[in-house]
Amino acid sequence: MNRLFLLLLLTMISCKTDDSPKTNHLNENWTFRNLKDTIWHEAKVPGEVHSDLFRNKKIEDPFVANNELDLQWISAEDWEYKTDFTVAEEILSKKHLELEFKGLDTYASVFLNDSLILKSNNAFREFSVDVKTILKLENELRIVFESVAKAEILAQNKLPYKLPVENRVFTRKPQFHYGWDWGPVLTSSGVSRPVKLKSWNDFKIEDVYFNQITLNDSIAEIEAQFEVESSIEEPIVVEIYVDEILNEKVELVGISKKFSIPFQIENPKRWWPHNVGVPHLYNIKAIVREGRRTLDVHTLKKGLRTIELITEKDSIGETFYFKVNGMAVYAKGANYIPQHSFQNQVEKSNYENLLDDAVEANMNMLRVWGGGIYENDVFYELCDAKGIMVWQDFMFACAMYPGDEAFMNNVRQETIDNVKRLRNHSSIALWCGNNENNEGWHRWGWQSGRGEEEKKEIWGNYLKLFDTLLPEIVGEYHKEIDYWESSPRHGRGNPLYKTEGDAHDWWIWHDEYPFEHLLDAVPRFMSEFGFQSFPSYEAIRYINGTDSISVSTKAFDTHQKHPRGYSIIKNYMERDYPIPDNDEDYVYVSQLLQANGMVLGFEAQRRAKPYNMGTLYWQLNDCWPAISWSSIDFLGNWKAMHYKTRKAFKDVLISSRVVSDTLNTYIVNDDLEAYEGDLSIEIIDFNGKVLHQVSKSIQVKANSSAIENQLDLKALQINKEEVFVLSRFGNESAIFYLTKYKNLKLKQGEIQRKIKKTEKGFAVELSSNVLQKDVFLYGDAKGHFSDNFFDLLPNETKVIHFDTEALELKDLKLKAFNALIE
Repeated sequence: MNRLFLLLLLTMISCKTDDSPKTNHLNENWTFRNLKDTIWHEAKVPGEVHSDLFRNKKIEDPFVANNELDLQWISAEDWEYKTDFTVAEEILSKKHLELEFKGLDTYASVFLNDSLILKSNNAFREFSVDVKTILKLENELRIVFESVAKAEILAQNKLPYKLPVENRVFTRKPQFHYGWDWGPVLTSSGVSRPVKLKSWNDFKIEDVYFNQITLNDSIAEIEAQFEVESSIEEPIVVEIYVDEILNEKVELVGISKKFSIPFQIENPKRWWPHNVGVPHLYNIKAIVREGRRTLDVHTLKKGLRTIELITEKDSIGETFYFKVNGMAVYAKGANYIPQHSFQNQVEKSNYENLLDDAVEANMNMLRVWGGGIYENDVFYELCDAKGIMVWQDFMFACAMYPGDEAFMNNVRQETIDNVKRLRNHSSIALWCGNNENNEGWHRWGWQSGRGEEEKKEIWGNYLKLFDTLLPEIVGEYHKEIDYWESSPRHGRGNPLYKTEGDAHDWWIWHDEYPFEHLLDAVPRFMSEFGFQSFPSYEAIRYINGTDSISVSTKAFDTHQKHPRGYSIIKNYMERDYPIPDNDEDYVYVSQLLQANGMVLGFEAQRRAKPYNMGTLYWQLNDCWPAISWSSIDFLGNWKAMHYKTRKAFKDVLISSRVVSDTLNTYIVNDDLEAYEGDLSIEIIDFNGKVLHQVSKSIQVKANSSAIENQLDLKALQINKEEVFVLSRFGNESAIFYLTKYKNLKLKQGEIQRKIKKTEKGFAVELSSNVLQKDVFLYGDAKGHFSDNFFDLLPNETKVIHFDTEALELKDLKLKAFNALIE
């Protein structure tokens, strides 16, 4: 008996207890109603009004036809959400009980058991409310959302003038909800992120910032900066684990709300953008104990790197490039917008698929645009893991904002919340104040008709927010990353836009400059430029709500949000392509127009390296099915542009340009290592006959761009309309044409195909005895082609893999540009 008692006692002594905070998600039993009604309907939280109305069959699909136009009444109404939930006795007995709200969109009054516990007016903020004295075994939680229009009118009436672009500037919610030239007006209300009940006794970690102090080849010095809530008077022990190995253990007595634990990692592996290295992440865990009681645990994945924005005066103007771990890295990527008008519809798989598509297209940077949202944690976690740098805008776009004390205080806390939430992510490369606000004030006529005092006040408020408040917060909470006031630095009307800062070149599209403008109008860093195209046939059918791919329906017109969009596409198409006489071919050519025009710009910018050190196009994705600037449509289908961007963004690029009848062949190398090999250049007719050939050994420097060969075309006596240039270096090849595509005298010939079943879908083998330009494969089966919109070389075989769950591929179709040439 004594022996058994001793064993039990030893077991009790050795047993560790877990007293760490607990989290319960309140995501069940939600209902909602129009505040005017008495009838409640089922709801989902996270969620919002439009999705819940559609799920309850109270409205038609907002994304089909012109249904959007019939749904504007929703934002004029007040809406209420509620849920009943039970709290276990064990939870109620905890010393501290808090309700956590993130993503209350936007003017919200929160009631717990009929007690008003919170009033919110910012969809981007985080709120934690002490509910210890209110919470019971059985509870009712209600959230009343006031119409944004009502609040905005009240705010506007307090000002003696109207701010550009009027009412949306008063509401801290996603600005794209109010409509853009690629998105609908769907100003919804709801809860975009989970509601949580947090319970704890004596200790809770509020935040840990793993601040990287120094980093070199031999050591990384890191300071774990804790913010805690604690009533513990006894000594506590803090343990830091790196990859499950205890790295540091410290005993603390009489802790305050903030304390720091320094630790080191020897021979650290660095985090790199995926195209120049491995994006290595360490698994770091902090455990806080009191005796054998675990008080709290905090874990994250952390990459060690330095990222700097280098803006230095030079003989031309001022540089703008990113230096990662001491090395200049050319940024290639796109502007990212929210993936759905209704954020609750975006699943983790959507993030994974889209970011995989970005990596596959050789992108190493995405700009999170300022008219959208501070993205969910999973977005940044995936960017960390995949080695994608993130240019992070604050959520201000194309407008001038108020500067009153209440607005500034609201934005201050919004900024602190989001900088602290995101600062541990290795992917964050830059904080940027806003999108085009500076340019708009100086170039878009916003000052017209205003008195001097009014202009002084509006501009003064701009400086107060973007030149003082935001950089001060970044400097305090995330000083290792640079802040940039506004993108672009200069509008395109200012000649300096090409010689310093970042640039948005909308001479293309908005001003209808020819694509050739991009050949010489190269800025130091292109952070926006783009061109529209029509989406996939699948997306067009979705828009029309039928099997039709007609692009002339009223339904389809609702999804073209640019007032001159159709005419601009046609005007550009007339310059470079024959105009098809049917909608199916018109859609196809619109995608070629977008793709080839954008690639012309990509290559010009990359050839200009190191003068130019980055290109981010507008835009990667869509928030609804639309005619837009995206390279991937709303349904996830790659347009021609995404396929061609993948090739244009390869780390080693062969690029050609003709100047004064001289063919200049460049090799652009973004790798941090040099290469040597044979460069071959062939001029071939469309039947496959080689008319001229050059071959030479070359050495390509690391991180460079240079002309590696020059060829006098006049001396060759060739017909430029009947040939193409095929260049090869190492494993890379490039096809280049010497005239506009509509002038090519392409041959007509049959494309032979063989289809074989594979483990993931099908292999499609293609061949032709003539060059087939821009071969496009499509069909009804849902899936992804390994390549598309490609040039099929004469007398060569190309195999395309089609990943699909379809069991058969009977409906596979193809078309080539050759058929459109008379």
